[in-house]
This record gives sequence, structure tokens and C-alpha cells, in this order.
Amino acid sequence: MALFALQLKFTDPDRRMEVRPAHRDYLTELYAAGKLHTAGPFTDQTGALLIYDVADEAEVRDIIAKDPYTAADVYEIVTLQEWQQLFPPA
Repeated sequence: MALFALQLKFTDPDRRMEVRPAHRDYLTELYAAGKLHTAGPFTDQTGALLIYDVADEAEVRDIIAKDPYTAADVYEIVTLQEWQQLFPPA
């Protein structure tokens, strides 16, 4: 398995708030399935950081494509990169 960090920049705050319940339900499902390591918005609500635990980049891109935020077009991807967890030790 590999960890991938996704940094988002929100582009449509009003639409984002409309879609947020569905997005959070989706993240809850991913977390329960062991596919989401951690996630949350930045405190200024301009974007978010999500860490996925997946087989490869193809899987994380598929997960992102199915996110309700993607269908609603409420963000831009700033960074999608494989990430190495140092602490706490895995």
C-alpha cells in the first residue's frame, strides 16, 4: 500500500457547502474501508488536505473522481503526491 497526499484549493464556497454532507459521507465510507488515512480542511476554509492509503496512484485518482466534490467542481488540485509517513512510525 502507498500513502498519497492530496491538497485542494476550494473554488466555489457556496456550492461546496451544498455538497459537503455528501462529500463527508463519502470520506466516512473511505475511512471505514481503510482507504482514507486522515483528512480535513484548512482552518481558513480555503482548501483541504487528505491522505489516502491505496495500492497506487491509479486507485487514488479513481477515488478522487468519485468524490461528490469532484462532480460539483468545487476545487482545484494543488498537489497529488505519494507521501512517506515518518511519525508516528507505521
